[in-house]
Amino acid sequence: MKRVSFAEFGGPDVLHLTDAEEPHAGPGRIRIAVRAAGVNPVDWRIREGQFRTARPIELPAGVGQDASGVVDEVGQGVDGIAVGDRVFGRGLSTYAEFAVLSAWARMPDGLSFEEAAGYPSVVETALRIMRQVGVQPGQTLLVSGASGGVGSAVLQIARDRGIAVIGTAGAANQDYLRGLGAVATTYGEGWVERVRQLGPVDAALDLAGSGVIRELVELTGDPQKVISIADLTAPEFGVRYSGVTGSVPDALAEAADLISRGKLHIPVEKTYTLAEAAAAHIDSRAGHTRGRRVVTI
Repeated sequence: MKRVSFAEFGGPDVLHLTDAEEPHAGPGRIRIAVRAAGVNPVDWRIREGQFRTARPIELPAGVGQDASGVVDEVGQGVDGIAVGDRVFGRGLSTYAEFAVLSAWARMPDGLSFEEAAGYPSVVETALRIMRQVGVQPGQTLLVSGASGGVGSAVLQIARDRGIAVIGTAGAANQDYLRGLGAVATTYGEGWVERVRQLGPVDAALDLAGSGVIRELVELTGDPQKVISIADLTAPEFGVRYSGVTGSVPDALAEAADLISRGKLHIPVEKTYTLAEAAAAHIDSRAGHTRGRRVVTI
């Protein structure tokens, strides 16, 4: 089968489309014929070697953790799923023609493979950081870098829970944020004062890693009310860096429920082929995303 992999840490040029042995579903796992794979910042962070000390990996290694596709192998002990089912979920080396998933859910009716591949990690992350920051219905949450996949999920989940959101993003994405239920403002010079004019903030999320931790603490008045998923220096300010995954099965179940109820929709901004994985990483690293990017197979 074809698989995107890298044999050394480095820039996007270390990614290569290679021939690899097909993986197989062990106990408690399923294998899918991949139709699409989600592109996440963690993919290029791993490729760059940012986590090589905390999470060592053996090289050469595959790329990707989110995927959607059709089940073609069911491992021992797996119930409630069958060959031919359409699923989306989390696994390993998902930029490939076949991938093994460790967590999955059936795709809601009407959802395309490209859309489905964009949900697993972003919804898990959104649910986790909202829980960790402790924001409650009736409160106001500030989301820095709100137009990407995680931000899009946070805004819609918050609206469903009765949480008000102030979102920052580039000028081109202001209407997009408003469409998801946020009060929108631009980042850049003067952004802190613009947020203050919109009202008090109870909690804040840093999704872009653009060096705003100090200001988020200032706006909330408490470093415990700020969570970052993108700035590794956050602990220097007493702010928690959230990088440990929570329950993916629970997140997938909630995602499926929200999608089925029409409460969650994350658009696919751009699709790439397996051979274009390096371009997908370059674009993801550059930011300014509206929704998700996915690799199609």
